[in-house]
Amino acid sequence: MKGKVVIISAPSGAGKTSVVNHLLGMDLNLEFSISATTRDPRGSEQNGKDYYFMPEHEFRLRIKNDEFLEWEEVYKGQFYGTLKSEIERIWSHGKHVLFDVDVSGGINLKNFFGTNAISIFIMPPSVAELEKRLHIRGTDEKAKIRIRVEKALEEIRLADRFDNIVVNMNLGVAQQEVYAIVQSFLDN
Repeated sequence: MKGKVVIISAPSGAGKTSVVNHLLGMDLNLEFSISATTRDPRGSEQNGKDYYFMPEHEFRLRIKNDEFLEWEEVYKGQFYGTLKSEIERIWSHGKHVLFDVDVSGGINLKNFFGTNAISIFIMPPSVAELEKRLHIRGTDEKAKIRIRVEKALEEIRLADRFDNIVVNMNLGVAQQEVYAIVQSFLDN
């Protein structure tokens, strides 16, 4: 069975993971696509649940072996990607795939899956609010936050490449708006 694909993208700190977790808690027959990365785990993240954590040499070998549907070097030496085997695993369970990916990955996945996918960009209310959220999150040093904010400015310029843009002014409202979009897509 080939299911449908739901792609959620946003700049870091815009609320994408909170939206994805909300969707996973609803009755939508979605399963989270676990991305592969070379970065270190943050906080309580677990290998095989939050990400497939792997050393850079293994990631590069998998690129060479054409095991990725899409991949990107998001920050220098820090790769993220979607393993082809992950999509097949989810579809073999009779589920639809739910992606939580960066903006470039979201565009690449939408291009690959076409009308079998819906792409949703979670827009922060402002860049200043995004920066504030990143500071509150407390997972990055100030220098890393500056890099994330600069990248967010680039990503926001790509928002119109997505099927839908949802502004996350209020998380609960944004979650409900995304849920309605996804439910409508999966029902058709």
